[in-house]
Amino acid sequence: MSRLNLDDFSELIERPDSGIRRDAEERRERLAVPPGALGRLDELGEWLSAAQGSVPVRPVERPKAVLFAGDHGVAALGVSGRAAGTAHTLVRAVLDGAGPAAVLARRAGVPVRVVDAGLDCDPGLLPEEVVRHRVRRGSGRIDVEDALTAEEAERAVRLGMAIADEEADSGTDLVVLGDLSVGGTTVAATLIAALCGTDASVVTGRGGAGIDDLAWMRKCAAVRDALRRARPVLGDQLELLATVGGADVAAMTGFLLQAAVRRMPVILDGVVSAACALVGQRAAFRAPDWWLAGQVSGEPAQAKALDRMALNPLLDHGVTVGEGTGALLALPLVQAAAALAAELPERPDQPEPRDARGEGGSD
Repeated sequence: MSRLNLDDFSELIERPDSGIRRDAEERRERLAVPPGALGRLDELGEWLSAAQGSVPVRPVERPKAVLFAGDHGVAALGVSGRAAGTAHTLVRAVLDGAGPAAVLARRAGVPVRVVDAGLDCDPGLLPEEVVRHRVRRGSGRIDVEDALTAEEAERAVRLGMAIADEEADSGTDLVVLGDLSVGGTTVAATLIAALCGTDASVVTGRGGAGIDDLAWMRKCAAVRDALRRARPVLGDQLELLATVGGADVAAMTGFLLQAAVRRMPVILDGVVSAACALVGQRAAFRAPDWWLAGQVSGEPAQAKALDRMALNPLLDHGVTVGEGTGALLALPLVQAAAALAAELPERPDQPEPRDARGEGGSD
């Protein structure tokens, strides 16, 4: 197998059809509801039309939540509100229907797929369909060592690509993308700081589980040390993922790039998916045209990444839990935009002006 070069995606990914988008905009002008009255729903409907290559837009009928799971060695420094190596408990909660994402997905009738890319647990604790893709057990402590070997980084990216192909081939028409990780926001902050040329303190937040001031300072220090290791490898995205990424992060990056190749729209969740998207943009500048930002997570690194990609989040409700929850909350908005664009009637033809004296009037 030839070595994977993420820059090759730049030639494979095309933008959504601009001609179709213009047709969708023209159709919107003819609808009975005045232009602008539906706010961003108009924009969403036109974006979906272009992504689907269809006017009117088709309804979003087969969405899927895809959650990549992994543990990050940097969590051992006490930078997370959860203990290191416990991401499998988040996975178990989703599988048991008890996690926030599971509750929302069940309510919306959205299937959930969990992919273990790098959990640090006995595989016997989880179902075979979850753990069978695992690239390695946990990822390295990025402040002092590489997260992955070069071979593991490539395997992880190819895993994400394969999952995207499976979803596209099965008829999934929109993906809600999230992560189930411990230490993932520290990794995400490092990647975003490196790619945006920003200092550690500017991008370091308090994570989905929340941390106190001392833990935040430890997290800043970890990001600072990891940044020193990241900057020399910025010219190679795959090497960057191996150095300061992780198996789940690399897999999500591969998923996003291949989803764009397959013309499958994706709603991003929080800072981890934003970091993966930013790496993807570095490899293929057209790729972000296939993604939506579901929500504001409150993480400063997410804001930096979304601004760099010109993605405007759909929601801002103060939801910080992660796990795909914010993206799932945004999904009904996207579905509503599609339904309105497709089903609202067009204005009837305007009648010709009548004679000022009225028809049938007498002299």
